[in-house]
Amino acid sequence: MTQTLITESKVLDALRSVMDPDLKRDIVSLNFIRNMKIDGETVSFDVNLTTPACPVKERLREQSRQAVLSQVPGVKDVRVNMTAEVRRPPAPETSRIKGVKNIVAVGSGKGGVGKSTVATNIAVSLAKSGASVGLLDADIYGPSIPIMMASSGEPEVKNQIIEPVTAHGVKLMSMGYLSGEMPLIWRGPMAHKALQQSLLGVNWGELDYLIVDLPPGTGDVHLTLVQTVPVTGAVIVSTPQDVGLQISMKTLRMFQQTKVPVLGIVENMSYYVCPHCGGRDDIFGHGGAKKAAETLGIPFLGEIPLDPAIRKHSDTGRPVVLAEPESASARALLDMTGALAQQISIQAFRTIPLTIIEE
Repeated sequence: MTQTLITESKVLDALRSVMDPDLKRDIVSLNFIRNMKIDGETVSFDVNLTTPACPVKERLREQSRQAVLSQVPGVKDVRVNMTAEVRRPPAPETSRIKGVKNIVAVGSGKGGVGKSTVATNIAVSLAKSGASVGLLDADIYGPSIPIMMASSGEPEVKNQIIEPVTAHGVKLMSMGYLSGEMPLIWRGPMAHKALQQSLLGVNWGELDYLIVDLPPGTGDVHLTLVQTVPVTGAVIVSTPQDVGLQISMKTLRMFQQTKVPVLGIVENMSYYVCPHCGGRDDIFGHGGAKKAAETLGIPFLGEIPLDPAIRKHSDTGRPVVLAEPESASARALLDMTGALAQQISIQAFRTIPLTIIEE
């Protein structure tokens, strides 16, 4: 009996039926298939995704396996190895921080909505997935990252370049390391220079993602960021009630006016679940951010509950995605980070015009 010949072209033809749900193209045309080997009746290959935090990773693995088994005669076993390579969006290389693929700003219209908590958990969640991540605390006047990441002490300076602090697998920079408990009573130009130094004067190394925790509102720091580096996109953090949401929309429009893509909206403190009776209470209302996202045609990244555990672990410097990874709050934050990683990947396949604002 003649054995059916299994060829690479037959396997690739089968894999063309597997579609990336976000990029709307098949995984072959996206050049995701790597290192294919055919050994008798066994086929093995890598599926190289655009982020290690891809939430549909296991679905694509199984779809790839089934496509080859069902469409290529003679194949008895398919071994799919899922890998990832974070892409950088198209932008002028001369204006980019060397080695940093994606810069993601996290902003809010007002203080107290949990923006820094969300930014910290995003950074740690991405690092947990296997990505190389940095976190820049750009809230010059109210830095909180050193507390939330349990890191202290002044960063080392080598040849006039700052070496970032590292905690929980994330590279960190914050004015909090330099100022300690002393307030920074600075005018705008000094904050402008401090942020530029934190962006360009730090040895960030090779990073897949640099998360920038912005101060609330719109102002000098925001403009400095978009003037200094091409920003892949922005995340807006809001609470559900109308007041917080309306103010956050000003930050959203600021990013739109400066040609920074809005990657999505997060509704923080979305609801409260009583730890004793399990009853749910929408303390600040519910669903306002999701409705706004739908109206504006912007991705809604997820709802984060009002959970005392998030506050407790932030105060002790161990983000909840590390301290209680199986909790509902941690899962909500991990899912939100996966949705964000998808949107960042989509941006890598789009042409993003870079707009420089004249000072």
